[in-house]
Amino acid sequence: MDTGRVPPQPGADIAGPLVAWFRREARDLPWRRPGFPAWGTLVSEVMLQQTQVARVVPRLEAWLTRWPTPADLAASPPSEAVRAWDRLGYPRRALALHAAATAIAEQHDNVVPRDVEALLALPGIGDYTARAVAVFAYGDRHPVVDVNVRRVLARAVLGQGEPGPANAKRDLPLMESVLPDDRDDAATTNAAVMELGAVVCVARTPACDACPIADRCAWRAAGYPEHEGPRAPRQARFAGSDRQVRGLVMALLRASDVPVTADEVALVWPDAAQLRRALTSLVADGLAEGDASTGWTLPQG
Repeated sequence: MDTGRVPPQPGADIAGPLVAWFRREARDLPWRRPGFPAWGTLVSEVMLQQTQVARVVPRLEAWLTRWPTPADLAASPPSEAVRAWDRLGYPRRALALHAAATAIAEQHDNVVPRDVEALLALPGIGDYTARAVAVFAYGDRHPVVDVNVRRVLARAVLGQGEPGPANAKRDLPLMESVLPDDRDDAATTNAAVMELGAVVCVARTPACDACPIADRCAWRAAGYPEHEGPRAPRQARFAGSDRQVRGLVMALLRASDVPVTADEVALVWPDAAQLRRALTSLVADGLAEGDASTGWTLPQG
C-alpha cells in the first residue's frame, strides 16, 4: 500500500540519523567526555594522526597527568616530550606539540586559542588540527575532514567506493554541505562521520548492515560499483624502511640519559649506509643532536 511517504534518497540528509546514532553508540573516549580541556583536545588530535586510538589513550592520559597545561610542557626540555612520546610513531609530532605549547603559554596566556586562524599560527598545527580543536573543544561550526570522513562522504554522498587523494578545496565544501545549521548538531555530525568511518564504513569490509545511513548511501544504491578514479596513496611498507631504522635509533636515544656512541648506534641496524641516512634525517628534523665523535642525544632545547 502506498503510504505517501517518500523514501530517503541517496546522498540526502545524513546528519540526522548520524547524530542520533552517535549519541547512542559512540565509543567512550577521554576527549569526548564533558569537561575535557581544550589542551587535552589539542594533544589528542596530534597523537591520533596516523595512530590507532587504543595506542593513544594510555599515552594521552600519562601526558596530561604530567603536563596538564601548555605551560607545564613548555617548562620541560624538548627531549622530555620526545621521550614521553615513546613508541607512538612520527616523533616530530612531540616536537610540534612542545613548540605549540610554548607559543600558547607565551602568546595566549596559557589558553589554547579558539579561532582557527590563531590555531593555524601555532607552530606545527595544520588545517585539520586547527579545525578539530575549534569544533571539538569549543563547539564552533566548521567542517572537519580526515581520511575516515573522506571515505564516508565519497560513498554516502558521491557514490564512490574510495575517496581518492585528499583535496581540501573539494573535501571541506562537501563536508560543509552535510552539516546542520545548529552548532551543537554540526559538531556532533563531524564526530559522527569520523566515528562511522572508523568503526562501520571501514576501508576494506564496511559493515553496511549496521550502518545508520545505509538507506541514504549513494554507493550502496548504485550496487557498490568498483572505484575507477584516482586512488589515495598507500603508505609505504614499514619493515626494512628508513622509518623503521629511525624508530630503532629513537628507541635507543630515549633509553639513554647520556650521549649514545657511534659503536652503540652501529648495533641497531646492519646496513651502515641506511643507518647514516636515518641519523642524518633525525638530526635534520631536530629529533637528535650530535655526531659520530660526540655521540647522539635527544634534542636538548
